[in-house]
Amino acid sequence: MNKFVTGQTGKIKIRFIFIVIIFCLVGFYLIKNYQDNQVLRKVIDRLTADSRIAQVLVSAVKTDPLTNKTFTTIKFLEYDTKQNPLAPRYFTFSGNIIQFQSMVIRFDDFYVKKGDPLKGKSAYLFMKAFAFNGKNAEVFDINTINEIPSGYKIEKPESAFEKKLWERFWSYALEPKEAKKMGIRNAQIEAPGTKFVPGMLYTIKIEHDGGMRIDAQQLPKILKGEKIQ
Repeated sequence: MNKFVTGQTGKIKIRFIFIVIIFCLVGFYLIKNYQDNQVLRKVIDRLTADSRIAQVLVSAVKTDPLTNKTFTTIKFLEYDTKQNPLAPRYFTFSGNIIQFQSMVIRFDDFYVKKGDPLKGKSAYLFMKAFAFNGKNAEVFDINTINEIPSGYKIEKPESAFEKKLWERFWSYALEPKEAKKMGIRNAQIEAPGTKFVPGMLYTIKIEHDGGMRIDAQQLPKILKGEKIQ
């Protein structure tokens, strides 16, 4: 009888240990699966995320009584990489279909997925604001290749190293072999544009794994009738 009880007790212990192991394995799988899902979610978020890089609005629309031409003035406000606004710029065009010529550099998805602090999203350089007027183009310079981009410039004092760094960066970006060494997938000129009308706020965004786009929304009603500076 004692041997039977002992045998049964041993079997119960083995079953209990087996059940514990099963629960541990299931628990480990669920935790691991949850962690993997969290990592996957972060990767997807990074690949589909975007950043505000500039905002534009129409600050004035005037008609020349002599020529009957209408001129549109826009306020262009660029943001640096820390989302701090830079000094606003004003451009006046004889039309209101306006484009922004930009250099966009896309890095390999590997860096975007990792959230790399330097290559975790596309880099950009606003070059010009322009509008076509018949066969001619009205053009305003914003930045120049081989110079330090306004949105990336470090606060004073100016550094010769910083200037050289950006000169090399743009040179490498436009040279396929060198670009590949830097983890650059491709660099190209883009010119997103739209029709700019009063009462709307236009936000230029750059996708972490893509190019630029312009989103538009109505200005808050509280600003209606106010003179915007």
